[in-house]
Amino acid sequence: MLAFMRHGETDWNRAQRLQGGSDIPLNRTGRAQAVEAAERMRGMDPGWDLVVTSPLVRARETGQIVARELGVELGGTYPGLVERSFGPSEGLSIEGITPTEYDRLLEGAELEHLVVDRALAVLHQVKREFPQRNVLLVAHGALIRFTVAHLQDTEPVRVKNAEVVPVDEGLLSVPTA
Repeated sequence: MLAFMRHGETDWNRAQRLQGGSDIPLNRTGRAQAVEAAERMRGMDPGWDLVVTSPLVRARETGQIVARELGVELGGTYPGLVERSFGPSEGLSIEGITPTEYDRLLEGAELEHLVVDRALAVLHQVKREFPQRNVLLVAHGALIRFTVAHLQDTEPVRVKNAEVVPVDEGLLSVPTA
């Protein structure tokens, strides 16, 4: 089984700032969210064997907390799991802006299909590297939202901090565009 988990909250999440590749650490709430998520996951069947993460500190710390709390192995980092780049808009607040203003902020952002391509490559790699293991991939909101929507052929849905989103591995065999 494979599943994504979004990292816990950061101060930039709280302030509704675009983080992208900016390496922002978890805040106290984010650390508590990681512990709470691990508690919810503890009783899942089948259980988890391994946690891998994006190399960004907010994802890595979330993964470390979850792995420790679950008593499972913390594996490596995968650069393909980094958050979507928001280009020159990184760090800007989206609080209270209109949809048109938001679209303008995203003009310099990494294209969605490139984010999905990176994430799918990591999913395939993890599946090859860890066959028969239940792997939790700790990553970022936009990457998870776009990738799951692509796999399910649905509209992207917001992913909450520390939310776990299962990946239907049967959909991974479908060729990507």
